[in-house]
Amino acid sequence: MSLLLYNAPQSTCSQRVRFVLHAKGIAFAERRLDLFAGDQLRPDYLALNPNGVVPTLVHDGRAIIDSSVIMEYLDELFEGAPRLVPENPLERAAMRSLMRFIDEVPTPAIRVPSYQTAFLRHFQRMSEQEFLALAESKPLRKDFLLRMGRTGFPAAEVEQAEQRLRAGLRRMAETIERHGGPWLLRALTLADIAIMPVLIRMEDIGMAHFWQDMPEIARWLELIKQQPAFDPTFCPGALLSEKYPDLGLPGIARAAA
Repeated sequence: MSLLLYNAPQSTCSQRVRFVLHAKGIAFAERRLDLFAGDQLRPDYLALNPNGVVPTLVHDGRAIIDSSVIMEYLDELFEGAPRLVPENPLERAAMRSLMRFIDEVPTPAIRVPSYQTAFLRHFQRMSEQEFLALAESKPLRKDFLLRMGRTGFPAAEVEQAEQRLRAGLRRMAETIERHGGPWLLRALTLADIAIMPVLIRMEDIGMAHFWQDMPEIARWLELIKQQPAFDPTFCPGALLSEKYPDLGLPGIARAAA
């Protein structure tokens, strides 16, 4: 059996999949893409993943795309412990509902402060023509990049992203309390792994104060950092602050309204 993971260390969706691979002790090869060099837009990669994003898992020559799909695929393919999908159908449905919420609310929301605090500087160095050409080349991120432009997101969009991140944290806290903790459900599942990179990113760019009054979130975060899969997942270069040491900010660097 051959498993090859195309990913990028700083990609939150890549981090999800790497955690699952390490948690289940699955041997895999990897190719790390330089997203700012456009590796994800090269014809050979687009032949595997027409969305032009990471990660992509290639299993015996067949490509599987979308991080949530890849995570479930790996848990089904490798049935040994630890199982990361509940056996009980109701609990499995609850996990999938949480994952859908995570994919639709906090995961896209964290891109706004990530780009605003770290990546915007790369686009500011471009000419308008270069920036527009880059946006056109992004199958899934064109509208996002055009909303940001070369001057950053308007304050209203930054505030909306904050609100969605807070909604994600509230949903986490309520779910942990309802199920008795310390995880979202009765045990560590793919739902915990799906939200993990969002909180790590928030912490990394100075947004940990968002859960200062949520002790259940702080306990959850401490516990997931203690998992054996955590350190190899967040390998050197996986945190934005490693590349951009000026990210130690007391919040989000806001654009002008």
